[in-house]
Amino acid sequence: MISRAELKRFRAIGHKLKPVVTVKSKVLTEAVMDELNRALEDHELIKIRIQADDRADRLNTIEKISDQAHTEIIQTIGNVALLFRRAANPDPKLSNLLRF
Repeated sequence: MISRAELKRFRAIGHKLKPVVTVKSKVLTEAVMDELNRALEDHELIKIRIQADDRADRLNTIEKISDQAHTEIIQTIGNVALLFRRAANPDPKLSNLLRF
């Protein structure tokens, strides 16, 4: 569980980040999930952009990604979601939590 202080810190860090993965709402392939998992393992906190026609599809896709990648949804604003998953061995040069 993420504390309130961590949540606030993650949102502040997320404000500085650019989306690392773009996902089409109905195209959640194994390759996309592999890339998301790699990015989460490297960076721990990432932004993703969801291309969807309506809000319900976008939120459904974000939930599906979160379930499959075992992440916490920190924030969603428009087409962008901020996701967090703690890495087993974070690299100080890559981890957004350790760099900012």
